[in-house]
Amino acid sequence: MTAKKVDTKKTEERIHSVEEALSKTEAFIEKHQKIILIFVGVVIVVVLGFFGFRKYYLEPKEKEAQGQMFMAEMYFEQDSLTKALHGDGNYLGFLDIIDQYGLTKSANLANYYSGICYLKLGDYEQAIDYLKDFSGSDKVAAPMATGAIGDAYMEMGDVDRAISYYKKAADERDNDLTTPMFLMKAGISYEIQGDYRHALELYKRIKKGYPRSFEGVQIDRYIKFAEKETGD
Repeated sequence: MTAKKVDTKKTEERIHSVEEALSKTEAFIEKHQKIILIFVGVVIVVVLGFFGFRKYYLEPKEKEAQGQMFMAEMYFEQDSLTKALHGDGNYLGFLDIIDQYGLTKSANLANYYSGICYLKLGDYEQAIDYLKDFSGSDKVAAPMATGAIGDAYMEMGDVDRAISYYKKAADERDNDLTTPMFLMKAGISYEIQGDYRHALELYKRIKKGYPRSFEGVQIDRYIKFAEKETGD
């Protein structure tokens, strides 16, 4: 009997505590009702504004940018890099797309194209700047941009930084195309520095993980050479 009375008392205390908490919450809401309503209203306006901005501004801008950029892409494929960057007087170049359609996916992609154009033109610092501005989630484009930064540093004679970006590109998106490609570039860069041991580690990684890739098919001779140089 005593135990049951204790349990009942505890239950009543809990109910009282809950009722007290609810009363305090109601009092708080009543006291700050105006502020709460303003906050909720602001959140609704922001959410509706975001969707409205995307639908009525960003999406039309994206279509417009795509319509303008196809000609720049065509010039890029033809290696007409100056026209690809600056346009031809009728259609915009990649740099114009970035300036005029900055929030669109097309402008983001134009950063990548611009970086590659400058890389091919030998303006390596500009290439690095635009490639770093590119943000990609694609399995190929993202590591290709990172690896191209490595190429720019290699052309500038900064082998250490080139290796860093090659290794980053290799690990960025694991696939049979870009991963062995940039592992190979990093390995060859190590060879340039006379660091055959690190080169050998990367070559063996290609052989083990990507034997059917373009690099994997020919990797044995690189391994053999690196082993000879290290005495392994």
